[in-house]
Amino acid sequence: MAIQLLDVVALVNDVPEQKLIRGQVGTVVELLAPEVYEVEFTDEDGRAYASIALRADQLLALHYHPVAA
Repeated sequence: MAIQLLDVVALVNDVPEQKLIRGQVGTVVELLAPEVYEVEFTDEDGRAYASIALRADQLLALHYHPVAA
């Protein structure tokens, strides 16, 4: 299943230059190119602390509802 705009995603690897670690959760805010997304990371109060371009292989889409097989 392809990642879409506004999907909630998690990092699968650390991104040390941005001080992000595996498992941090963000939201896809822009589709930059095929398989490349701008992802915004926010704190619990909704304040953005990072916004970076990431490839699909760096992300895991999170699902809150059952997905049809």
